[in-house]
Amino acid sequence: MPPRIETRVKEEVAALNLGNKIRNLRKHRALTLQEVSNLTGLSKPLLSQIENNIAAPPIATLIKISTALGVKISHFFQDHEMDDRIVVVKKEERYSVKRLFHHKDETRIGYRWESLAYPMVGKQMEPFVVEIEPRDEQDLLFNDHNGEEFHFVLDGVVEFRSAEQTHCLKKGDSIYFDSSIPHALRGIGGAAKSLIVIFSPRV
Repeated sequence: MPPRIETRVKEEVAALNLGNKIRNLRKHRALTLQEVSNLTGLSKPLLSQIENNIAAPPIATLIKISTALGVKISHFFQDHEMDDRIVVVKKEERYSVKRLFHHKDETRIGYRWESLAYPMVGKQMEPFVVEIEPRDEQDLLFNDHNGEEFHFVLDGVVEFRSAEQTHCLKKGDSIYFDSSIPHALRGIGGAAKSLIVIFSPRV
């Protein structure tokens, strides 16, 4: 990815302030990076990069961190506590994250996700629009976390993989699964876009 684009993406990641929010909550909980690493299965270097706004976490990683810290994922998207029972998020107000990943000394955007209902406090479902880029089979990243997921393909073709199953999902197709099963996604023939709703038990 050209240096100018990489710099812009890193600036956007820093502007979201996810890292500071995670670090402040971790310290408030009196947890060390090693303890959070033990709780989540994520490496200390990765956690440090996230806290320093060098890397933006994918959804599954952020769910693991939020669970370890005793909050819902939406905690990190809210600047003020709200108790509204009805919330509206306009298209231009979506909370979005672009994720960078490194492969063979090349840095590029891995995918983008947008939170669709971040102002709602205490919800058990988390809806996102996710752009899923194509990648080689050997570069698939498998994620797992407690809860369930529903995916509805909005555009393009998405390949869903678990250890035992592979499904090719086209526009209009959907899949619902236990998200504790390690799973991976990739776009086929180009980038794809899905509506993803994640259900996670109350913390």
